[in-house]
Amino acid sequence: MTKPGIPNDMVLSTSCYGPRLRAIEDQAFSAVAMGFRRLELGLSPTPADLAGWEDAHRETGVQTDSVIVGALDPMRENMSGSFLGSADSEARERALNSSRRHIRLAQRLGAPIVVVRGCAVENGALAGAADRLTMGLVESDEDTLPKAQAEVAEFVHKVQKRGQKQLEHFCRSIHTLRREFPETQIAIEPGLHFNDLLNFEAMEWALADLAAENVGYWHDTARIHRRCKAGLPGQGAWLDSFASRMAGIHLSDASPVEEGLPPGAGEVDFKLVHEYVPKGIPTVVEVAATHGRAEVLASVHFLIGAGF
Repeated sequence: MTKPGIPNDMVLSTSCYGPRLRAIEDQAFSAVAMGFRRLELGLSPTPADLAGWEDAHRETGVQTDSVIVGALDPMRENMSGSFLGSADSEARERALNSSRRHIRLAQRLGAPIVVVRGCAVENGALAGAADRLTMGLVESDEDTLPKAQAEVAEFVHKVQKRGQKQLEHFCRSIHTLRREFPETQIAIEPGLHFNDLLNFEAMEWALADLAAENVGYWHDTARIHRRCKAGLPGQGAWLDSFASRMAGIHLSDASPVEEGLPPGAGEVDFKLVHEYVPKGIPTVVEVAATHGRAEVLASVHFLIGAGF
Protein backbone atom coordinates (compact mmCIF):
# COMPACT_ATOMS: atom_id res chain seq x y z
CA MET A 1 0.00 0.00 0.00
CA THR A 2 1.10 3.55 -0.63
CA LYS A 3 0.79 6.31 1.93
CA PRO A 4 -2.72 7.70 2.45
CA GLY A 5 -3.75 10.00 -0.39
CA ILE A 6 -1.25 8.65 -2.96
CA PRO A 7 -3.01 6.39 -5.49
CA ASN A 8 -1.26 3.09 -6.13
CA ASP A 9 -1.40 3.62 -9.90
CA MET A 10 0.30 7.04 -9.91
CA VAL A 11 3.87 7.03 -11.28
CA LEU A 12 6.78 9.35 -10.45
CA SER A 13 9.28 10.28 -13.15
CA THR A 14 12.91 10.11 -12.01
CA SER A 15 13.47 13.33 -13.99
CA CYS A 16 11.97 15.08 -10.95
CA TYR A 17 15.23 14.40 -9.08
CA GLY A 18 17.66 15.93 -11.57
CA PRO A 19 21.20 15.89 -10.11
CA ARG A 20 19.99 15.68 -6.50
CA LEU A 21 19.90 11.88 -6.40
CA ARG A 22 22.08 10.10 -8.94
CA ALA A 23 21.50 6.43 -8.08
CA ILE A 24 18.30 4.62 -9.03
CA GLU A 25 18.41 2.95 -5.62
CA ASP A 26 18.26 6.32 -3.85
CA GLN A 27 15.56 7.57 -6.22
CA ALA A 28 13.46 4.47 -5.57
CA PHE A 29 13.73 4.75 -1.80
CA SER A 30 12.92 8.47 -1.97
CA ALA A 31 9.86 7.80 -4.15
CA VAL A 32 8.63 5.10 -1.77
CA ALA A 33 9.12 7.46 1.18
CA MET A 34 6.75 9.89 -0.57
CA GLY A 35 4.22 7.13 -1.12
CA PHE A 36 4.90 6.13 -4.73
CA ARG A 37 5.39 2.51 -5.75
CA ARG A 38 5.86 3.05 -9.46
CA LEU A 39 8.59 4.88 -11.38
CA GLU A 40 9.37 6.09 -14.86
CA LEU A 41 13.02 6.28 -15.88
CA GLY A 42 13.08 9.82 -17.24
CA LEU A 43 15.55 12.30 -18.68
CA SER A 44 18.20 14.02 -16.58
CA PRO A 45 21.39 16.03 -17.11
CA THR A 46 23.02 13.28 -15.01
CA PRO A 47 21.65 9.83 -15.94
CA ALA A 48 20.94 7.57 -12.98
CA ASP A 49 23.37 4.89 -11.83
CA LEU A 50 21.27 1.74 -12.27
CA ALA A 51 23.48 -0.65 -10.31
CA GLY A 52 21.20 -0.78 -7.27
CA TRP A 53 17.90 -1.38 -9.02
CA GLU A 54 17.55 -5.06 -8.14
CA ASP A 55 18.13 -4.37 -4.43
CA ALA A 56 15.69 -1.45 -4.41
CA HIS A 57 13.05 -3.49 -6.22
CA ARG A 58 13.46 -6.42 -3.85
CA GLU A 59 13.39 -4.31 -0.68
CA THR A 60 10.58 -1.91 -1.56
CA GLY A 61 8.52 -3.64 -4.25
CA VAL A 62 8.83 -0.54 -6.44
CA GLN A 63 8.28 -1.20 -10.14
CA THR A 64 9.11 0.61 -13.37
CA ASP A 65 6.29 1.38 -15.81
CA SER A 66 8.09 3.20 -18.60
CA VAL A 67 11.48 4.29 -19.92
CA ILE A 68 12.06 7.44 -22.00
CA VAL A 69 14.47 7.00 -24.89
CA GLY A 70 17.44 9.15 -23.91
CA ALA A 71 17.37 8.23 -20.21
CA LEU A 72 20.78 6.56 -20.54
CA ASP A 73 22.40 9.74 -21.88
CA PRO A 74 22.90 13.26 -20.46
CA MET A 75 19.87 15.39 -21.32
CA ARG A 76 20.26 17.85 -24.16
CA GLU A 77 18.01 19.79 -26.49
CA ASN A 78 15.74 17.68 -28.72
CA MET A 79 17.59 14.53 -27.72
CA SER A 80 14.96 11.81 -27.69
CA GLY A 81 13.97 10.33 -31.00
CA SER A 82 15.41 13.24 -32.96
CA PHE A 83 17.44 11.08 -35.31
CA LEU A 84 15.09 8.12 -35.79
CA GLY A 85 13.75 10.20 -38.68
CA SER A 86 17.08 11.57 -39.84
CA ALA A 87 17.75 11.94 -43.54
CA ASP A 88 21.25 10.60 -42.80
CA SER A 89 21.22 6.78 -42.77
CA GLU A 90 24.18 6.60 -40.37
CA ALA A 91 22.47 8.96 -37.92
CA ARG A 92 19.31 6.85 -38.14
CA GLU A 93 21.28 3.69 -37.39
CA ARG A 94 22.90 5.32 -34.36
CA ALA A 95 19.45 6.38 -33.16
CA LEU A 96 18.13 2.85 -33.68
CA ASN A 97 21.02 1.42 -31.69
CA SER A 98 20.35 3.90 -28.88
CA SER A 99 16.66 2.96 -28.90
CA ARG A 100 17.59 -0.73 -28.79
CA ARG A 101 19.71 -0.07 -25.69
CA HIS A 102 16.79 1.64 -23.99
CA ILE A 103 14.36 -1.15 -24.90
CA ARG A 104 16.73 -3.77 -23.51
CA LEU A 105 17.05 -1.66 -20.37
CA ALA A 106 13.26 -1.45 -20.09
CA GLN A 107 13.05 -5.21 -20.33
CA ARG A 108 15.68 -5.58 -17.63
CA LEU A 109 13.77 -3.20 -15.34
CA GLY A 110 10.45 -4.88 -16.12
CA ALA A 111 9.01 -1.77 -17.81
CA PRO A 112 6.45 -2.67 -20.50
CA ILE A 113 6.55 0.69 -22.35
CA VAL A 114 9.31 2.71 -24.02
CA VAL A 115 8.49 6.33 -24.94
CA VAL A 116 10.02 8.10 -27.95
CA ARG A 117 9.78 11.88 -27.81
CA GLY A 118 9.84 14.24 -30.71
CA CYS A 119 11.69 14.26 -34.00
CA ALA A 120 13.21 17.61 -34.93
CA VAL A 121 13.28 18.52 -38.62
CA GLU A 122 16.94 18.71 -39.64
CA ASN A 123 17.26 22.23 -40.90
CA GLY A 124 19.31 24.90 -39.12
CA ALA A 125 17.29 27.77 -40.58
CA LEU A 126 14.04 26.21 -39.37
CA ALA A 127 15.52 25.65 -35.92
CA GLY A 128 16.51 29.31 -35.71
CA ALA A 129 13.11 30.43 -36.95
CA ALA A 130 11.39 28.25 -34.34
CA ASP A 131 13.41 29.93 -31.59
CA ARG A 132 12.53 33.39 -32.91
CA LEU A 133 8.83 32.53 -33.08
CA THR A 134 8.93 31.24 -29.51
CA MET A 135 10.51 34.48 -28.34
CA GLY A 136 7.94 36.48 -30.32
CA LEU A 137 5.13 34.72 -28.46
CA VAL A 138 6.78 35.38 -25.11
CA GLU A 139 7.11 39.08 -25.90
CA SER A 140 3.66 39.51 -27.48
CA ASP A 141 0.77 41.33 -25.82
CA GLU A 142 -2.98 41.16 -26.35
CA ASP A 143 -2.73 43.23 -29.54
CA THR A 144 0.20 41.42 -31.16
CA LEU A 145 -0.60 37.84 -30.07
CA PRO A 146 -2.93 37.00 -33.01
CA LYS A 147 -0.23 37.95 -35.53
CA ALA A 148 2.38 35.88 -33.65
CA GLN A 149 0.03 32.88 -33.56
CA ALA A 150 -0.69 33.18 -37.28
CA GLU A 151 3.06 33.16 -37.98
CA VAL A 152 3.46 30.02 -35.86
CA ALA A 153 0.64 28.24 -37.71
CA GLU A 154 2.16 29.11 -41.08
CA PHE A 155 5.58 27.96 -39.89
CA VAL A 156 4.30 24.62 -38.56
CA HIS A 157 2.60 23.97 -41.90
CA LYS A 158 5.92 24.65 -43.63
CA VAL A 159 7.71 22.26 -41.25
CA GLN A 160 5.10 19.60 -42.00
CA LYS A 161 5.74 19.82 -45.72
CA ARG A 162 9.52 20.01 -45.36
CA GLY A 163 9.64 17.08 -42.95
CA GLN A 164 7.45 14.55 -44.77
CA LYS A 165 10.39 12.39 -45.85
CA GLN A 166 11.79 12.43 -42.31
CA LEU A 167 8.41 11.38 -40.97
CA GLU A 168 8.50 8.38 -43.30
CA HIS A 169 11.98 7.50 -42.03
CA PHE A 170 10.76 7.89 -38.45
CA CYS A 171 7.88 5.46 -39.00
CA ARG A 172 10.19 2.94 -40.70
CA SER A 173 12.51 3.13 -37.69
CA ILE A 174 9.61 2.45 -35.33
CA HIS A 175 8.49 -0.45 -37.54
CA THR A 176 12.00 -1.89 -37.27
CA LEU A 177 12.05 -1.63 -33.48
CA ARG A 178 8.62 -3.24 -33.15
CA ARG A 179 9.67 -6.19 -35.30
CA GLU A 180 12.82 -6.69 -33.23
CA PHE A 181 11.12 -6.20 -29.82
CA PRO A 182 7.47 -7.26 -30.19
CA GLU A 183 7.13 -7.82 -26.43
CA THR A 184 7.80 -4.13 -25.59
CA GLN A 185 5.24 -1.48 -26.46
CA ILE A 186 6.48 1.75 -28.01
CA ALA A 187 4.60 5.02 -27.53
CA ILE A 188 5.34 8.26 -29.35
CA GLU A 189 5.01 11.65 -27.70
CA PRO A 190 4.70 15.06 -29.41
CA GLY A 191 7.60 17.45 -29.23
CA LEU A 192 7.56 20.90 -27.69
CA HIS A 193 9.35 23.00 -30.31
CA PHE A 194 7.71 24.37 -33.44
CA ASN A 195 10.26 22.69 -35.71
CA ASP A 196 9.41 19.31 -34.23
CA LEU A 197 8.05 16.90 -36.80
CA LEU A 198 5.40 15.33 -34.56
CA ASN A 199 2.84 18.10 -34.71
CA PHE A 200 -0.89 17.34 -34.71
CA GLU A 201 -1.22 16.36 -38.37
CA ALA A 202 2.00 14.34 -38.35
CA MET A 203 0.88 12.44 -35.25
CA GLU A 204 -2.34 11.49 -37.04
CA TRP A 205 -0.37 10.20 -40.01
CA ALA A 206 2.23 8.37 -37.91
CA LEU A 207 -0.29 6.60 -35.67
CA ALA A 208 -2.30 5.52 -38.71
CA ASP A 209 0.84 4.18 -40.38
CA LEU A 210 1.89 2.36 -37.19
CA ALA A 211 -1.54 1.05 -36.20
CA ALA A 212 -0.71 -2.54 -37.11
CA GLU A 213 2.41 -2.37 -34.92
CA ASN A 214 0.41 -1.55 -31.77
CA VAL A 215 2.31 1.71 -31.30
CA GLY A 216 0.65 3.94 -28.73
CA TYR A 217 0.23 7.66 -28.19
CA TRP A 218 1.77 9.29 -25.10
CA HIS A 219 0.16 12.56 -24.04
CA ASP A 220 2.02 15.44 -22.38
CA THR A 221 -0.23 18.02 -20.74
CA ALA A 222 2.36 20.79 -20.50
CA ARG A 223 3.67 20.48 -24.04
CA ILE A 224 0.20 20.52 -25.56
CA HIS A 225 -0.80 23.49 -23.40
CA ARG A 226 2.20 25.46 -24.63
CA ARG A 227 1.31 24.60 -28.22
CA CYS A 228 -2.31 25.63 -27.60
CA LYS A 229 -1.15 29.03 -26.32
CA ALA A 230 0.69 29.43 -29.61
CA GLY A 231 -2.59 29.03 -31.49
CA LEU A 232 -2.03 25.37 -32.40
CA PRO A 233 -4.47 22.51 -31.57
CA GLY A 234 -5.00 22.21 -27.81
CA GLN A 235 -5.74 19.50 -25.25
CA GLY A 236 -9.26 18.80 -26.47
CA ALA A 237 -8.23 18.31 -30.10
CA TRP A 238 -5.32 16.00 -29.24
CA LEU A 239 -7.36 14.00 -26.75
CA ASP A 240 -10.40 13.72 -29.02
CA SER A 241 -8.19 12.32 -31.75
CA PHE A 242 -5.70 10.17 -29.86
CA ALA A 243 -7.12 9.14 -26.47
CA SER A 244 -8.19 5.78 -27.90
CA ARG A 245 -4.51 5.03 -28.61
CA MET A 246 -3.18 6.52 -25.34
CA ALA A 247 -0.58 4.30 -23.67
CA GLY A 248 0.38 6.78 -20.94
CA ILE A 249 0.43 10.44 -19.95
CA HIS A 250 2.87 12.92 -18.44
CA LEU A 251 1.10 15.13 -15.92
CA SER A 252 2.88 18.45 -15.82
CA ASP A 253 1.64 22.03 -15.70
CA ALA A 254 2.59 25.02 -17.82
CA SER A 255 2.21 28.72 -18.27
CA PRO A 256 2.53 30.49 -21.64
CA VAL A 257 6.30 30.77 -21.08
CA GLU A 258 7.21 27.78 -18.89
CA GLU A 259 6.65 24.02 -18.75
CA GLY A 260 7.58 21.47 -16.10
CA LEU A 261 5.51 23.17 -13.40
CA PRO A 262 3.88 21.02 -10.70
CA PRO A 263 0.25 20.28 -11.57
CA GLY A 264 -1.84 23.03 -10.03
CA ALA A 265 0.83 25.69 -10.45
CA GLY A 266 -0.06 26.63 -14.02
CA GLU A 267 -2.95 26.83 -16.46
CA VAL A 268 -3.62 23.24 -17.61
CA ASP A 269 -7.24 22.10 -17.19
CA PHE A 270 -6.58 18.72 -15.55
CA LYS A 271 -10.27 18.01 -14.98
CA LEU A 272 -10.75 18.16 -18.75
CA VAL A 273 -7.74 15.93 -19.32
CA HIS A 274 -8.95 13.37 -16.77
CA GLU A 275 -12.19 12.86 -18.72
CA TYR A 276 -10.18 11.36 -21.59
CA VAL A 277 -7.58 9.25 -19.79
CA PRO A 278 -8.21 5.50 -20.15
CA LYS A 279 -8.22 3.42 -17.00
CA GLY A 280 -5.11 1.42 -16.20
CA ILE A 281 -2.51 3.41 -18.15
CA PRO A 282 0.53 4.97 -16.43
CA THR A 283 -0.25 8.47 -15.13
CA VAL A 284 3.20 9.94 -14.62
CA VAL A 285 3.91 12.98 -12.45
CA GLU A 286 6.75 14.76 -14.24
CA VAL A 287 7.94 18.14 -12.93
CA ALA A 288 11.18 20.05 -13.37
CA ALA A 289 13.92 19.13 -10.91
CA THR A 290 13.88 22.68 -9.52
CA HIS A 291 10.73 21.70 -7.61
CA GLY A 292 11.11 19.70 -4.41
CA ARG A 293 9.34 16.98 -2.45
CA ALA A 294 6.68 19.26 -0.94
CA GLU A 295 5.68 20.57 -4.38
CA VAL A 296 5.52 17.06 -5.84
CA LEU A 297 3.26 15.89 -3.02
CA ALA A 298 1.08 19.00 -3.33
CA SER A 299 0.72 18.31 -7.05
CA VAL A 300 -0.39 14.73 -6.35
CA HIS A 301 -3.15 15.92 -4.04
CA PHE A 302 -4.18 18.51 -6.61
CA LEU A 303 -4.43 15.75 -9.24
CA ILE A 304 -6.53 13.62 -6.91
CA GLY A 305 -8.90 16.58 -6.61
CA ALA A 306 -9.06 16.73 -10.42
CA GLY A 307 -10.15 13.09 -10.54
CA PHE A 308 -6.89 11.23 -11.04
